[in-house]
Amino acid sequence: MLEINNAVAVITGGAGGIGAELAKYWVRQGGKVVLSDISAAGLSEIEAEIKALGGEVATLAGDITQEADCAQLADLAMEKFGQINLVAPCAGIIQDGLLLAPDRETGQVTKKMSLEQFQKVININLTGVFLTVRECGERMINHRCRGLICLFSSTGSLGTAGQINYSATKAAMSVMPKVITAEFFRRGLANKIRCVAIAPGYVGTPMVAGMKQSALEKILEQVPIGRLVEPAEVASLIGELYRNEALAGEVYFIHGGLRLGSKG
Repeated sequence: MLEINNAVAVITGGAGGIGAELAKYWVRQGGKVVLSDISAAGLSEIEAEIKALGGEVATLAGDITQEADCAQLADLAMEKFGQINLVAPCAGIIQDGLLLAPDRETGQVTKKMSLEQFQKVININLTGVFLTVRECGERMINHRCRGLICLFSSTGSLGTAGQINYSATKAAMSVMPKVITAEFFRRGLANKIRCVAIAPGYVGTPMVAGMKQSALEKILEQVPIGRLVEPAEVASLIGELYRNEALAGEVYFIHGGLRLGSKG
């Protein structure tokens, strides 16, 4: 079993949502955090919160789609704390839309998802994760760190209408733990650096909680526990995945028993 105390977590998307909640959870358990986000102002706010908790934190405003920024983030963790034990690429976006939207009366396509709308989600949710994991993983191997790479899939990976871009990236996250675990196994590293993914359902982040109430009620009708998953519950799951070294190469769902399109 691994201990969080004194362990170093690198978290992207750390200025809000699950990333910020995970950072606060980590320092409450005695860990240290290195946070990245595109929002410098948001990082300043969460940095102040973490310091108020007595935690050790380093921050870097940057763009995870850029190789140099991801390399700088990984280097910052090594320079500041000397190790990386958890990699949690929480940064991600949603830009929903139909692939093709035919008019209900004429049957002719009147709107379609733009390449920009598709590519932006791919760049952040997929390429950004690849670069973050590659750069942090390299330093973990070279400096003989022990720990966990925790990726973020989603129930959207199962296929959600209007999210062909988002669902594609989250499906990719579902297979990455198997690939990374197999590659590390071949090099005798899988017992030192594990890789898993979590797949949340609807989590009570400010973005989701701020949805139109009627839409949110429709969503909750499909959730057996009758509420949104709390960000703190997601952070707690990541903590347990980190501690338990028998957990590797799989996707772990946390969705309150969500039934997609059916009450079972």
